[in-house]
Amino acid sequence: MTAEFLRAETLRDVPHGFFTRRGGVSEGPFASLNCSLSGADDPAHVAENRALVAAALDLPPAALVGLFQVHGVAVATVREPWPDSARPQADAVVTDRPGIALGIVTADCGPILFADAEAGVIGACHAGWRGAVAGVAEATVDAMEALGARRDRIAAALGPCIRQPSYEVGRDVWDAVGDPRFFAPGRREAHWQFDMAGLIESRLRAAGLRQVEVLAADTLPDQARFFSHRRRTLAGGGPIGHQISAIALPAS
Repeated sequence: MTAEFLRAETLRDVPHGFFTRRGGVSEGPFASLNCSLSGADDPAHVAENRALVAAALDLPPAALVGLFQVHGVAVATVREPWPDSARPQADAVVTDRPGIALGIVTADCGPILFADAEAGVIGACHAGWRGAVAGVAEATVDAMEALGARRDRIAAALGPCIRQPSYEVGRDVWDAVGDPRFFAPGRREAHWQFDMAGLIESRLRAAGLRQVEVLAADTLPDQARFFSHRRRTLAGGGPIGHQISAIALPAS
């Protein structure tokens, strides 16, 4: 069995993947490559799925580290892999250690993978609209610099997320973002179509990154390839899986 993933040209020098929901062992609403450690899926299935992800990066299962994500800006620095049961509460993670894979899970939010291949420093973050506005991407870049990266060398790629045609938001998001460039008229009064990917890209470039790539995929309409929190909400709720995005430095 092979886990399906997308790659970014900007990150071609490091092992990475924006994994879809295809190529795993989970069943039902979690089918099939659900990698969430916090959901209601069979833990044995999740462990096997995450092992498939690690294998796709040529690493053993224990090399893939995760986070307890909270839509904040905290960044964890990895010096050696931690067990899933001890994962820190954070939304970004960085390392300069070979043989460690950094994983984040999403189901509409923006997965961002980072690398300064010359310095041997990588990062990953989970950016929903709250995290993007609060500065989680910029915090990740700062943490990478603390490990020896240079922002003018850092390449970043934003993976599959909910895109503007699918993402209707209300006044709370409009007020929090505060920039009309990222909004189009919504289908209902006092609602807008929000370009979260555009906001994230803009903030990455404003932070001084010269190599920024945005993968062209919308998680909501593409049910065959992606889990989507908004799709689940529109359908009236129920269990949901999460896809994973991961990046690693080659094992020495």
